[in-house]
Amino acid sequence: MRLTALRQKNSLMLHDADSLSDAPGSHKIQPRLFTADYWRQQALVVGEAPGRGSSLFLQATPSQQWVLRPYRRGGMVAKLSEKRYLWTGAERTRAFQELRLTASLFEQGLPVPAPIACCVTRHGLTYEAALITVRIPGAQAFAALLADDKADNALLKRVGAMIKRFHAAGLDHVDLNARNILVDPCNTPWLIDLDRCRLRPPGKWQAANLARLSRSVAKFSRPSQVAYVMACIHEGYVNKTGANKNNVHTNDVPKNDVHKN
Repeated sequence: MRLTALRQKNSLMLHDADSLSDAPGSHKIQPRLFTADYWRQQALVVGEAPGRGSSLFLQATPSQQWVLRPYRRGGMVAKLSEKRYLWTGAERTRAFQELRLTASLFEQGLPVPAPIACCVTRHGLTYEAALITVRIPGAQAFAALLADDKADNALLKRVGAMIKRFHAAGLDHVDLNARNILVDPCNTPWLIDLDRCRLRPPGKWQAANLARLSRSVAKFSRPSQVAYVMACIHEGYVNKTGANKNNVHTNDVPKNDVHKN
């Protein structure tokens, strides 16, 4: 993975040069690539995820889908500005930080989506941003599996083992909830949405992550099942049961797979 920065007028983009190129027929790296209009005009939007940012699923190539996620604010501050953030420099923007962090974890073989690119557009003292990552084929939200009572003992332990791997790498996921864990058809759990996350030495934040997940599990599981679910997750976390220490990025495409329109 080769991260390369590019400026076009008031927009700054950071992208994986191995995924985006200037080859004929490729999706050219440009600010429009990060807008819904670009993809809708080519009839390449194949779905939309629920949530504040209204992420779009894109058929970027015949064999690979991407996820376009615009950055959106929540809570009271969103009433002032839903999509503008204070500009303090490109490398301090949420998009640049998330893409670099995702790329670092991806290269360690950890189960995160492959990062494609991000774009930051400056408007004086503020900026807007969007991020593109590879969509994990056939993945379902862990939250949906909990709600449908389809998360068995083995999967719950794998989720715990996955979280342990990220904690061992120093990742503090500040929004570790059941919606930000995806499960692919092989029952491998993946972690998504690393906005505002960071790498830290071991500390109390690890327990805080698990407590955050427990509160989320309580929203999607039957009350009588919450303690059992978290006990299985903790067992996998402590014992790393079912942990796959190998590179899990089996959804990667060959480097010569051109991203055609």
